[in-house]
Amino acid sequence: MEEKLLNIQSEIGKLNAVLLHRPGKELERIVPNVLKEVLFEDIPWLRRMQEEHDAFAGVLTGRGIHVYYVEQLLTDILADAQVRENLVRDVIDQNPSSGNYIDGFLQEYLLSMEDCKLAESLIAGVLQKELDHVERERVLSDYINESEPYAFYMNPLPNLYFMRDPAVTIGDGMSISSMATEVRKRESLYMHYIYKNHPLFASCGGKTYYEYDKFFSVEGGDILILSPTVVAVGCSERTQVQGVEELAKRLFEDNPALEGVLAVKIPKDRAFMHLDTVFTMVDYDKFTVYPGILDHVETVMIRRGSKGHMRYEHIDSLHDALRRALNLTSIKLIESGGGNPVAAAREQWNDSTNTLAIAPGVIVAYGRNERSNEVLAENGIDVISIEASELVRGRGGPRCMTMPLNRDPLK
Repeated sequence: MEEKLLNIQSEIGKLNAVLLHRPGKELERIVPNVLKEVLFEDIPWLRRMQEEHDAFAGVLTGRGIHVYYVEQLLTDILADAQVRENLVRDVIDQNPSSGNYIDGFLQEYLLSMEDCKLAESLIAGVLQKELDHVERERVLSDYINESEPYAFYMNPLPNLYFMRDPAVTIGDGMSISSMATEVRKRESLYMHYIYKNHPLFASCGGKTYYEYDKFFSVEGGDILILSPTVVAVGCSERTQVQGVEELAKRLFEDNPALEGVLAVKIPKDRAFMHLDTVFTMVDYDKFTVYPGILDHVETVMIRRGSKGHMRYEHIDSLHDALRRALNLTSIKLIESGGGNPVAAAREQWNDSTNTLAIAPGVIVAYGRNERSNEVLAENGIDVISIEASELVRGRGGPRCMTMPLNRDPLK
């Protein structure tokens, strides 16, 4: 039997394979008046961002981790004529464009492209002026938007380099995210198509725990695989409580070994958009955590109940919830900023707690968060620092930028 590519049983097992997106032309289509809409804090410098991302990927490959790129997988599946037609149709159906007439010639324009160019356009978007050469009847939007050089028929996806969010591997299956914001919804649609149609995932049998078209939002940055028996899911700005409950029910149905889903409610705040922006697992019994949220977290353990129902247990603190979830006598929450509230707040804004474990006790972190990294090192964590003057502008760290596909089981 062919070995399945997907196997994620923890946050810290030795990382073997990961999915990334190298930032591209979509980042050069951000202008100041849409920063809030596209979830950025500032205008990124693409060339420097690509250099930083390439260096990050180099750290991973240098450790023997196989790096796949979502843009290449997307290009691959577009070689299938039926997949190409279906995907473009679904993109058009989901696209808030200018009506049926515009949709018709936009679809024709996209389907006329070579596979590589189509994949690029599906990510970078389509400017209205790109279709000026098409002979057609004019419509009102042509005149109303004529003076806007950045008017789009299909918006770009500048957040796609945060590959953790549109999908996440759980065990030997995948949870395709239902994204909370309109600007990111196409990301999970692409992951749905890649997972269902790329030969890389053929051995996975299409095992899926959540889907992109679910009503309640669930995003990958809120899902942490604590162990083979417990998954933590954040209730946050981007993941709704009802979505957590739906996901938990499906996980229990399909995973007999799963014992619990730990729901963690964090403040609904831009600074804490996902659970992994305030804490991540760095070793068997250690977590890095932003201390500013410890008094504002609610934790509820969800377990199987009788007759298809679920049981709920409120746990007083995040520390106790994690300790019990891991069945340990003690755990350590390593506070970012060394416990200094000013340093912690400054460095949390720059993703100090959004670390990527590539093995137990070995993490990748942004080098700019010096005090937080020092404290981690003092607690026995091997911190591999990367530059992030531009990567940080989209509000995400090394964990946000990666979708792990395969890790070694913990011993």
